[in-house]
Amino acid sequence: MKACFLVLCCLAVSHAWTCDEGPRLNYIVQIDAGQGKVVARDINNYAYFLVGSSWSRLGYHKFKHVSVGPAGLWAADTSNRVNKFISGNFRPTTGVTMKQVDAGGNGQVVGVASSSYHTYCLRSSLALAYKGTGSLSWHNLSSFMKYISCGPLYGCWGIHSNSHIYHTQKLTPTTCGNARWKQMKGTAVMIEVATDGTVFALNSAGQVFQRTGISAKQPGGTSWNNIPMCMPVQNLSYDLGTLWVVTRSRLLLKCTH
Repeated sequence: MKACFLVLCCLAVSHAWTCDEGPRLNYIVQIDAGQGKVVARDINNYAYFLVGSSWSRLGYHKFKHVSVGPAGLWAADTSNRVNKFISGNFRPTTGVTMKQVDAGGNGQVVGVASSSYHTYCLRSSLALAYKGTGSLSWHNLSSFMKYISCGPLYGCWGIHSNSHIYHTQKLTPTTCGNARWKQMKGTAVMIEVATDGTVFALNSAGQVFQRTGISAKQPGGTSWNNIPMCMPVQNLSYDLGTLWVVTRSRLLLKCTH
């Protein structure tokens, strides 16, 4: 009954967006979607993969962040080791430890170091070729972010340690070079870039914003458009026309417009 009330509330305030309750995952705290795949994490730090309308738990490893995209399925575990999902199992890597990773770029993987706000990039050739053995060599992007996300089309977005929003049009996946960051208007706690270049940000009050005006000529877009939600949002992701929203009350919403 509570879930029905919350969904109806969101339907009433989302205007151009229509939201329904998504596949139920008890105590969900994080969601990530890419290339038609959806992964999630619950409050116990278990990772899940969406199969149809049901969630399948991906083993018993515990993670603080999971991400799926062109580079595959990657995760940062509760010991800050970077893991790649290979042949039905997560395989921990050696090298730089991370507290957040993103696999949504053009084959490369980016992340935020566990002991600082340093950001790193794993070249696409190394990310795709990794089979579970050997140490990975990460490229330091010389930036200080607490969250980073990339897309294949229009570069990467990051949330600086001071919560300011930054964008870089150039991050070459084969070399991880040319990351020239430009500060954009606004502040946020997380930001997500979809495969098609769509960008959504979440601020500290749990409000959702979409970046408008993004194109090949204007890869950083022009402004932020608030998407009203009647409940504060904790986490979000967007893929193939669907905005996945995790509210602070642990409800998963599936929104389209």
